[in-house]
Amino acid sequence: MKETQVRASKIKIIITVIFMAVVIILVTNSTKIFKNPTDIYVVSNGSLSDEEMSEGYIIRDETVLQGENYKNGMVQVLSDGERVAKSEIVFRYYSNSEESILNEIAKLDEEISEIIENSGMNLPSSDIISIEKQIETTVDSMYDVNYLQKIQENKNKIEAYISKKAQITGTLSPSDSYVKQLTDKRNELEKEIENGSEIMYAPISGMASYRVDGLENILLSDNFDYLSTELLNSFDLKVGAVVPLSSEKGKIVNNFECYIATPINSEKSMLAKVGDKITLRLSNSDEVEAEIVYIKEENENRIIVFKIQEDVSELIEYRKISFDIIWWKYSGLKISNACLNEENNISYVEKNETGFIEKIPIKVLRQNDTYSIVENYSNDELAQLGYSEEEIDNITKIKLYDEIILH
Repeated sequence: MKETQVRASKIKIIITVIFMAVVIILVTNSTKIFKNPTDIYVVSNGSLSDEEMSEGYIIRDETVLQGENYKNGMVQVLSDGERVAKSEIVFRYYSNSEESILNEIAKLDEEISEIIENSGMNLPSSDIISIEKQIETTVDSMYDVNYLQKIQENKNKIEAYISKKAQITGTLSPSDSYVKQLTDKRNELEKEIENGSEIMYAPISGMASYRVDGLENILLSDNFDYLSTELLNSFDLKVGAVVPLSSEKGKIVNNFECYIATPINSEKSMLAKVGDKITLRLSNSDEVEAEIVYIKEENENRIIVFKIQEDVSELIEYRKISFDIIWWKYSGLKISNACLNEENNISYVEKNETGFIEKIPIKVLRQNDTYSIVENYSNDELAQLGYSEEEIDNITKIKLYDEIILH
């Protein structure tokens, strides 16, 4: 009886010790074993960026073309923004007797078109089909245009297309046809105009433009030391204003690159250096790569010049634009900053795996006030941080759609 009581007493003591040990473990590890299942964050793909809006002045390598007869008015041989080779005709000035000759040509074009339509002539040509599509596209684009200058530009395009169509039609017609005779007469009149007019040729290859604002010889691209905030503000330009077409001058523009100069004094801009590669978001929402090629320090701000090699032709109409400077942009696994912990200067997140908490060391690539872009450490990096081979083998990697604990 006595032995039974002693045995029972020992069993009670053992049970009590085991119970107390379990309680201690549960208390010390309760925050790790039991987590509110709603306090989680699902790892996703995302991106973070640090950007700001600015205004800048477009600087190009541009050569102005102007002849002696600029007061006569000009005829665009190449369209605004069209590529041009060296020594190619860009535009010409009207000759003194040109108006009457042009009236004759217009009548011939009309007569040629009427003959073709009434005779049902079938002159298949890829060039004619292409021109007809261009005419149709230009006409369609005029429906929603209220800007008088744009309407006039489109009207000139249509007239040029019709003239080209008449020329091609005459070339394809039989040599003894009346259409061919009219076309030959038309060509003679054009040669008469050409012989009596002043023709402007491209001194270099590039992009033809007739948007001349007088700043071509002021905003130079070979050296930016002349730039100052005072100079740029003195131009009194409106952001996004279209440079009007000139009726007296043209120019050849370097179509491979241009520059954007901006006066700026933000915190990020003060950290920028020549040679930095960043991204610019233009007003058309295009994001283009840019390089900082020049910085000038002023009293209250800096002037930064960016070089871009994309969307150069898209900017041909403008001199001053608004744009976003994207100082940095990172994409990858995106998590909430509330998931981040730190131990021994190593960031980690926690994952509830079958009731037990796993610590996953992670590398924080970029961070803002709310989110971070992270990636896993490589095994070599973990070894350099002091993890043993056994620990490295047992470390879980963070991956897309993981549910990590949100603190």
